[in-house]
Amino acid sequence: MRPFSKIVALALRDHAPDEIAHALDDVRPRSASEIAAQPDDRVLSQMAYRVFCSGFSRKQIDAKWPSFEEAFWHFAPGRCAAMNEAELDALLANRAIVRNGAKIASVRDNARWVLDLAGRHGSAAQFFAEWPDERCVELLELMKRQGSRLGGETGMRLLRDLGKPAFVLTQDVVTALIREGVVDSPPTSRTQMNAIQAAMNAWQAESGYDLTAISRTLAWSVGRGAA
Repeated sequence: MRPFSKIVALALRDHAPDEIAHALDDVRPRSASEIAAQPDDRVLSQMAYRVFCSGFSRKQIDAKWPSFEEAFWHFAPGRCAAMNEAELDALLANRAIVRNGAKIASVRDNARWVLDLAGRHGSAAQFFAEWPDERCVELLELMKRQGSRLGGETGMRLLRDLGKPAFVLTQDVVTALIREGVVDSPPTSRTQMNAIQAAMNAWQAESGYDLTAISRTLAWSVGRGAA
C-alpha cells in the first residue's frame, strides 16, 4: 500500500487539478450539526430514494420522485410505519411510482427503524451525525442488519446523501484497492471490509482527506471516472 500522495499523483496523470477540485467540492460532506439538523422524514425519503435507485435507472426514479413523495405521505415516519396490507397493495397498483413490492415494503420497515433511532438518539439524523467516520464499516454492517435493503452500495450512497463522508466500492475503487494490496479480490467478507477501513483510516491520517475524497481519488487513479 503506497502513500496516498502517490495515489493522488496517479489521479493527476489523467485528470486536471481543477477538474478534481471541482468534483470534490460537489460532494463535500456536511458538518455534524448540518447532518443532525435533517428531519426524520427527509432521512426516510433518502433511504427510500436509494433503495428504489438500486437496480433502476436513476433518471427514471428522479422523474417519478414527486409522485413517490405524494404516495408515501411525504415520508412521514409514523404514517409510513403504520402502513397496512391494503395500503401496501394500493401502492403496488400505483402506476405513478415504481411498483416493486419488496422495495415498497422496505419503506415501512425503514420507517420503523427511523422511529427507533429517533427514540434512542433524539432523531435518526443525530444518530448518523454522531457515528465516527473511522468506523464506517461498522455503520454499514448495522444499516444492512437493522435497516431494510440498505446494504452494500445502497447504504454507502445513502451515507453520502445524508452528508456523511463515505467510500463507495465501485469497480474502479475496488480495482485501486487490489492494486494497492489492501484486498486481493472484490470484498465479500468482514475481514476484507475491515482491511479497507484500516487503509482508509491510514490514508485519511496521512492526507487529511475525508472518506469520500479518498474514495473518489482512488477511482480517478485508475484513469476513468470517480466514485
